[in-house]
Amino acid sequence: MLEVWGKISSSPKSRQLAIALALGTSILALPVPIAGIHKFYLGQPLWGIIYLLLWQTPIPRIACAIDAVWYFLQGTEGFLQNFSRSDSEPATAAIAPQKVQAMAVAIRELEQLRQDGLISEYEFEQKRRQLLL
Repeated sequence: MLEVWGKISSSPKSRQLAIALALGTSILALPVPIAGIHKFYLGQPLWGIIYLLLWQTPIPRIACAIDAVWYFLQGTEGFLQNFSRSDSEPATAAIAPQKVQAMAVAIRELEQLRQDGLISEYEFEQKRRQLLL
């Protein structure tokens, strides 16, 4: 069972199938708890469980319709980027230690300028955000 789940969760996801599952859940008013099946398919079991727990309310059906529209609007590239990450691919890009050190030094220098009154709090926050991007 875990082997099958591993294959499903690491395989590339079909945008059309995700849209169909989400729309089917939101449009069909069946008395069985199928809300959130698209979340399980996309590898988000926690959200799938939340949808299932709320299946007697209109909330999951509305959320499924919103999800279907979101999957449609983000296009194939965006969808694949969000939902087809393989296990060998890192979840986040690693930042080189030298870059982290340089950012820390730059933020300290900005802080010193702010404390000396040479830049405002707003300017400090804007520059800090630029550095962190």
